[in-house]
Amino acid sequence: MPKRTRAGAFLALAVTGLALGATLATPANAAAAKAPGFLKAADLPPHPSSAWTAGKVTAGVPEAVEQDRCLSMALGGGSGTWYREFRTDLDTSARQISVRSSTTAAAKGRFSRLNKDIKSCAARIEKADPETEARLKDYGALRVEEGAHVYGLHTVTSRGASDIRLLSVGRDGRTVTVVDWGQLGGFKDAPVKAFRKTTVTAVNKLD
Repeated sequence: MPKRTRAGAFLALAVTGLALGATLATPANAAAAKAPGFLKAADLPPHPSSAWTAGKVTAGVPEAVEQDRCLSMALGGGSGTWYREFRTDLDTSARQISVRSSTTAAAKGRFSRLNKDIKSCAARIEKADPETEARLKDYGALRVEEGAHVYGLHTVTSRGASDIRLLSVGRDGRTVTVVDWGQLGGFKDAPVKAFRKTTVTAVNKLD
């Protein structure tokens, strides 16, 4: 695989909506509310040559998520939402987004919608950009709290950029969380076992 700089990696990941971006203005009630528990840098799948750095837990939704073809339809509103971004010194980045709904029924609905949207996002990526090939793998459910599910998404552009993304959705009561990890490469480069462990930790930290 040709080695690219971190800036080049972020440009490539922008095709699938994972590029880090500016944040939207956050609702006052979300900023005032207490955020659920979030992952720490040490909870992410270990990187072989670079330590993870964690950003602050921030109210609202990043602009990149608003534009994301896998997540935007269920996470684009921003109300009762927080996120935390993680990065390494190389081409790997991650993000956790958590939403606290007003009722358990609403959280169940969001959890279901996110799973549905992720399962269908490869087809939507290819429809929006015919020069990009996208393939989704379902890595199955996890038994933690009210449930979690893990997916892998591989995209290849006509320019040869190959990116792998791991996504998971989990729920505990009224709170739903999404963990989103990505780097250059393919399915063989995805740390699925470690990411499953990260997802369990993320759901267990919700309150």
